Amino acid sequence: MSLRKTVQIVSGGGALAASLVALALPSAYLLESPGPIFDTIAEIDDQPVIAVEGASSYETEGTLALTTVYVNGAPTSTVRVPDAIRGWLSPSVDMTPHELIYPSGTTEEEVRQRNTAAMASSQELALAAALDYLQVDYAVELSVMDFTEEAIAAGTHESLSAGDILLDAGGEEVTGIEGLRQVVNDAAGEPIELTLIRDGEHVEVEAPTYQEADGEYYVGILLGSEFDFPVQADIQLEDVGGPSAGLMFTLGIIDTMTEESLTGGADWAGTGTVDPDGTVGAIGGIAQKVAGARSQGAEYFLAPRDNCDELEGRLPNGLEVYGVEDANQAVEILAAVRDSDEDFLAGLSPCGR
Repeated sequence: MSLRKTVQIVSGGGALAASLVALALPSAYLLESPGPIFDTIAEIDDQPVIAVEGASSYETEGTLALTTVYVNGAPTSTVRVPDAIRGWLSPSVDMTPHELIYPSGTTEEEVRQRNTAAMASSQELALAAALDYLQVDYAVELSVMDFTEEAIAAGTHESLSAGDILLDAGGEEVTGIEGLRQVVNDAAGEPIELTLIRDGEHVEVEAPTYQEADGEYYVGILLGSEFDFPVQADIQLEDVGGPSAGLMFTLGIIDTMTEESLTGGADWAGTGTVDPDGTVGAIGGIAQKVAGARSQGAEYFLAPRDNCDELEGRLPNGLEVYGVEDANQAVEILAAVRDSDEDFLAGLSPCGR
């Protein structure tokens, strides 16, 4: 065998081995793909997903399904180069550098604990939003738990203290994070006036705000919520985490506690965080959620209004998507579709088109 031929074989073999090793290496991306949907007004293993105690409940029809996203990648799983290539080629998969979602050092257990806590909180907030819509009184207390590093740098901790009970911001009653976020963004970097209860006394303070790279403004306080409900909603749903089921839990509770059907038998799906006052907040993975909903039989979809721009050019055929800002608007849209109120529907701003 000639020297040239030997070098070619060795070089080719080395390149092939290097390529195989590269294909086996973990990718630095997270892959988001459509996940399953779960009907909040159905039963799982002969048990209702939502069971109400302390109030009358009624038969439901149609579906009000929450939507999910499969997230593959560190720290919960490994995405290898071939997986990343397939994701890049798929129109229903998004790729995101995992460092943008999970800071370096985040463990799988930390992710699971965070998602479980967010899901439990979303269920509590959903009950609050449903009772608010149904005009059932309940008590809530929002208190300052901690401060972000950015808030400390901005001096927020000099005007607020852990344990302060938040009553209103900028003259507006605040019942949850979305309401506070709206006040902060409206201030556009200027300090906001907060009314608090501190050591049993009403106190008014001025809290600084700051802008981050995403263009949003923040006050940088972590809030804790304590509710006292006259009605309880037991929600049975396993292996689903995160806060984005809030809107659909809210609608499921309202439908369960309302004699007239919200859906009229139509198949709805949706997503969105929710505050006690019904404010609907943006979520991640909206394109995957609409794709998953349509593939699993949904006819209509409720999306946070703030996510609608992300759906431009990514709406599945055969799925009507409506953007909503709060739970009240969501119920109005459900009723309009149920009652074929074309004039009302024609007056809505398009979502994703």
